Amino acid sequence: MKNEVSAQERVICLGKGLVTIPERLLLAHARGEVLFICGAGISMPAGLPDFRKLVVNVYNELDPSVHAIISKIPWGVCNKWETDLTALNNSQRAEIKRFLVGDYDVVLGMLERRLDDKTSGDSRVRHAVTEQLRSARKKPANIHRALVRLADRGGTRTIVTTNFDLLLESAAKGQRTTLQSYSLGSIPRPTRQSDFCGVLHIHGAISNSSNRISELVLSDQDFGEFYLRRRLVPDFIYDAARLFNLVLVGYSANDPPMRYLLNAVAADGVRFDDLKERFTFFGTDSPDPVALEDWKARGITPIHYDAQNHHAGLLDTLERWAELSATNGKKTKIDKEVRRIVKTSRALAPDEDKDLFDHLIRRSNTSERIRLSALASSVNADLGWLDAIIKIGSEKSLERRL
Repeated sequence: MKNEVSAQERVICLGKGLVTIPERLLLAHARGEVLFICGAGISMPAGLPDFRKLVVNVYNELDPSVHAIISKIPWGVCNKWETDLTALNNSQRAEIKRFLVGDYDVVLGMLERRLDDKTSGDSRVRHAVTEQLRSARKKPANIHRALVRLADRGGTRTIVTTNFDLLLESAAKGQRTTLQSYSLGSIPRPTRQSDFCGVLHIHGAISNSSNRISELVLSDQDFGEFYLRRRLVPDFIYDAARLFNLVLVGYSANDPPMRYLLNAVAADGVRFDDLKERFTFFGTDSPDPVALEDWKARGITPIHYDAQNHHAGLLDTLERWAELSATNGKKTKIDKEVRRIVKTSRALAPDEDKDLFDHLIRRSNTSERIRLSALASSVNADLGWLDAIIKIGSEKSLERRL
C-alpha cells in the first residue's frame, strides 16, 4: 500500500528550475491518454486579448461612454470599486456592474441585446469581436508550438481549445503537420481511435473569409444554447473526461468558459466514478493556497508554477516536456540526458536527476528499456543506476500480474 501511495504522489522535474509535474500525468501522456484544453492565456503572447480585454475593446468601438469607465477599472476589484455613473442609462450601469464581477459573457449578451435586440452572427457586437481577432497578429507563439507537439497521441494529434483563433493550426503548419479544424457541431465524438484528431474549437472559430459570419459561443445566451439546450459541449466533455486525462492550459478559475466547463465535468462526476483525473497549470506571482484549494474544490488537480516573467516557467516546462516526449521527443536529447545523469554515481546524484532517470525508464516499453540500459552500460554507469532499472522492471511486472 505504501508503494502505491508513493507512486500516486510522485512528481517529476524535467529540468532545473522547471515546474514539477505529477508522474501519473507524464505516464498517461506517454500512453496517449492526455487531452489538452487551451484557453485565452496561450494566445496572449501572440498579441490576442483575453476575454476581459476583448470586452473592453468591443466597448471602445461600440460604446465609448462605457469604455471610458471600464477601461480604467483595475483588474480584480469586484464590487469594491465605485465611480460616477449618473451620465449613463440603467442598461449601461447594469453592464458595468456585471463587468466588475467578471461576467464578461453576460456583459456582451447585454450589450448585444441593447444595441441590436438580438444575439446572432450578424450583430454589431459579433462583427466587432471578429474584426478584433482578425486584425490581431496571426503568428503563433512558442507555447502554441509546444502544445501542438504535446498533442501527439501516437500517430495522430488532438487538441481542444475554447479560443476562436487559428494559431494552433498555424503552429502545426510550421512543424510540417496539417491539423484539420473542427468547430462546434462538426467536432468528432471522443474516442481513442485515430479519427479523433485535429484542433477542436468547442466554442467556435473565426473564419479566414471576411465574407463569412462565424458561429461563436460568446454571450450568456450562446453558453445557454450550446451547454444547456443543444448540450454539444457538455456531452463532448463528458465523453472526453472518461477517455483522457484533461489538462487545462491558459485559464484562470474564474474565466467564463472555465465556469461552464468545470460545472459540466463536476456535475457528471457526482453520478459517475469512471472520470479520469483532470489537471490545470496554474500560475501565480506569489503563493496562493486559497486559489489552489479553489481548483481542488472544482475537481481539478492544480499544477502550480511561478507566473513571473510572463509565465516563462510554464513555457520552458512545456517545451522541455515536448522535447523529451515518449511519443515524438528527440531521441538524441533523451540519450544525452541519460548519459549526463549516469556520469555521476546514483548515490551522489541530486534527487531530480534520479527521479528523471527513473521516469524515463518507467515510461518505456521493453525494447526502449533495453536500449536505455545498454546506453547506460556503454558509459560505465555504476550499479546503482542498473539496479534502479531492474527494480522498475519488477514494478511493471507486478502491475501486469495485478
